[in-house]
Amino acid sequence: MQELFIEVFGLLLSAVASVWLFKRLGLPVILAYLVTGIMAGPHGFDWLANESQMQAIAELGIVFLLFSLGLEFSLPRLIAMRNIVFGVGLLQVLLSSGAFFICLLIFGFDKLSAFAVATLVALSSTAVVVKCLKDSGQLQKRRGQLAVGVLLFQDLAVVPLLIAIPLLASNTDQSLFVSLGFALLKGALVCALLWAIGKWLLPLIFNEVARMRNEELFVLTTLLVTLFAGGLTHWFGLSMALGAFLAGMMLGESQYRHQLESDIRPFRDILMGLFFVTVGMQLSVIYVFSHLHIVLALLVIMMVCKCLILAMVAQAMGERKNDAVSAGLMLCQMGEFGFVLVALAKSYGILDSELSSLLIALGVLSMAITPYLIDWAPVWVSRLVFVPAEHVDDLHSTHDELSDHVIVCGYGRVGQNISRFLQAEALPFVAIDLDPYLVRQGRHANYPLMFGDVTQKSILAGAGAAQAQLVVITFTDLNKVKLVTEVIKEVAPKVNILARMPDDAHLDELKEAGVSEVVPESLEASLMLASHVLFMSGVPMKRIIRRVSQERENRYSLLHSFYISDEAPHREGSTDMLEYLHVMALADNAYAVGKKISELNLTHRRVSITAMRRGGREVENPSLDTILLGQDVLVLRGKPRRVERCERFLLNGGEAL
Repeated sequence: MQELFIEVFGLLLSAVASVWLFKRLGLPVILAYLVTGIMAGPHGFDWLANESQMQAIAELGIVFLLFSLGLEFSLPRLIAMRNIVFGVGLLQVLLSSGAFFICLLIFGFDKLSAFAVATLVALSSTAVVVKCLKDSGQLQKRRGQLAVGVLLFQDLAVVPLLIAIPLLASNTDQSLFVSLGFALLKGALVCALLWAIGKWLLPLIFNEVARMRNEELFVLTTLLVTLFAGGLTHWFGLSMALGAFLAGMMLGESQYRHQLESDIRPFRDILMGLFFVTVGMQLSVIYVFSHLHIVLALLVIMMVCKCLILAMVAQAMGERKNDAVSAGLMLCQMGEFGFVLVALAKSYGILDSELSSLLIALGVLSMAITPYLIDWAPVWVSRLVFVPAEHVDDLHSTHDELSDHVIVCGYGRVGQNISRFLQAEALPFVAIDLDPYLVRQGRHANYPLMFGDVTQKSILAGAGAAQAQLVVITFTDLNKVKLVTEVIKEVAPKVNILARMPDDAHLDELKEAGVSEVVPESLEASLMLASHVLFMSGVPMKRIIRRVSQERENRYSLLHSFYISDEAPHREGSTDMLEYLHVMALADNAYAVGKKISELNLTHRRVSITAMRRGGREVENPSLDTILLGQDVLVLRGKPRRVERCERFLLNGGEAL
């Protein structure tokens, strides 16, 4: 136990020192981890006795990385990328493997060793490329999508390679095509199983977990789901990373996507660092320096050939020249699965020790160069393919759908009031809340809501805080407001912040913390806060005064109606004296379908339809002559018991009266 403690402590100390030094020198962090691995490995100081255990744990970094990558995708999006995955990806693997295979045969390699080397060199590094793309903000750009699509096919191609190499080496009677067909059948089965679990079971699980309002439970569930998906595919003989990606993709369409990514990030980053350390352990510095001219020559040849092949394939499939060349530069390295195939081929006697050392050196050095290639790819491509400077993306720019928008932290009563004002003025905004019921209700009403904890940087970054013009904090807990303000200032130092407080007792304290304005609470405070939001968003003051006056003339009727969380303690008791909003969808066979609103006679039940969404189009205060149709989404307003009775009436008819 003491020996393990010393090993882990030494590894952490070396990693911290290396990362600090490389960051100060402006070098990629991946290089720091590789250097740490070189020092700790058998070709360095060799202080790790449990190297195999470290490698097993480090592989979880790839699993968590692919899970977070899956959150960026969805099934429709993956289907839309099928031409990249099964078109560009397939051709890249076949042509690269074929080109290297022919070259190796010419230089005297036997067919079996030439096949093994050619196929493992054709693969690229998912771990390095995806991490660099996320860090540089290029994951959502076309060149990033192209690179990811090819990597997805390469991860799928590893499975038949893991089956083919042992069979080719053992010369058994077992048919290679039968084995590959059986592997494909198992792959289709496990993908269908994971799709079913992700489609129907996981949303129910996370809905229940989110209702508990316990952060530790949410994190534990996220880890459990990731490891379960990876373990399931591993049990079927497939890659753990593939299972994690599928699980993430299924959850990528849920309202919990941003919170899931935020929770998994610390584990992912730490384990990814450990993974790069284990990669560095495999490099022999002595071998590299003793064969430096051979290693460098083969490194250049390999990377140039892979870049050219992928660029030509992508262009032939209809991609733009600059995106094709950029993707080629991103994927010209060897991949982490190449190390697995090297070890497998070496164990079956296909590769000797010297050739294995050469391939490992090529893999580690090409990975070390990759961060520079990805960061500078846009600049180099603009010069190589003569793209005008104005069409070249900024080196570190990110793609965000919103800009100059308002972020509403908390979607309780006040948050909903502000959102209605913003929606009425057609001002872009995003509301964030940790209550899954409120998020679901707001989304059904077509409001832009995110599920997440606003005290986490990644959640605010996902809401586009850096591009926002205003952040509104609607809860009144002083410590939490100060914490959120501190986090906001780290993500977006120049953004304006409005905060709500019971009174102005802590006004100076909050102003010093970075809050621009502090507004006291009450119904009148709701109007004042909304007025500030509209004014800072550029709405003329006359229009603001007119709208606020109109609300006062209506005796705050709209402000008295709000969505109530099913977990809130105020759901019963005094709330029955207040009106609230409730979203419902009409089934095709509902009682109200085909009837005019006037025929339903809702007025004497003291319930009104304040809004309706049909086919993606919103209608505020629909007229009494409106005929209701199946799949219409209605927003009902009234006291809780009356709204519940009205909903049953609209669905089932008179028996609910």
